[in-house]
Amino acid sequence: MSTFPLGQWPVRRSGFGAMQLAGPWASRPPDRAGAIEVLQAAVEAGVNHIDTAQYYGPDLVNELIRDALYPYQDGLAIVSKVAPWGSEHNPGQLRKGIEDNLRSLRVSQLAAVNLRLPAPGPVDARFDDQLAVMAAAMDDGLIAGIGLSNISLEQLRHARAGTEIVCVQNLFHLADRTSASVLDECVRRQIAFVPWCPLGLPRGPENPVLTSPVAAEVAARLGVSAAQVALAWLLQLAQNVLLIPGTGSVAHLRDNLAAEDITLDEEALRELDRIAP
Repeated sequence: MSTFPLGQWPVRRSGFGAMQLAGPWASRPPDRAGAIEVLQAAVEAGVNHIDTAQYYGPDLVNELIRDALYPYQDGLAIVSKVAPWGSEHNPGQLRKGIEDNLRSLRVSQLAAVNLRLPAPGPVDARFDDQLAVMAAAMDDGLIAGIGLSNISLEQLRHARAGTEIVCVQNLFHLADRTSASVLDECVRRQIAFVPWCPLGLPRGPENPVLTSPVAAEVAARLGVSAAQVALAWLLQLAQNVLLIPGTGSVAHLRDNLAAEDITLDEEALRELDRIAP
């Protein structure tokens, strides 16, 4: 089991993404007891990095985390995110979002909060205003670290020039490597890179990772699942990659964690490179 620092928090590289606990598209819990069970099983298995958001539900996932794990064990890094909703430029809503997370999770400080943008883009005055709110929240002790999500390489470099960035969350998986340059920059600067949807999008029969014949062939040869192959591939990319796959199943949780023990050989890596368009 390997670890990597998420700011001041040394975390296991296999974490847990809590969004799915609120049901399809984070709208309602399909099984409250099951959600609490999987959260407790994750922590019991050594997971110490949980990703969430107050707007999952809203409040619902944070409340599940609180009900399952409060009082929180020492060293548990809870990471959330805030987003600038709508077209109106109102940086103050980001501060409120951070405070809402603190309230619903019943904590005084979060390990990190990601500024989640609608999409990667250029650096502008709006982005600077948003960064200023995040920096003020860190100065006030509400968050231990600032993260960024859905960002461009330009935005990452600009933000890092003005403040410490502890993690980056961008879409990245076997079939979508658009953020490779962002990952490379994170490697260079030793910033945690957290790919969201590490098993691909969309879910279901159109998923380009889990339905890939190439991934299936590699998995069959190694005696593992296609999902485990996809997670192992990410872990082997770089030591700063942290995973947050989500599930509402204890069995799937254990399968995801077992991907840490899989080593993809050179043949497998060559084959898997065929999946990227």
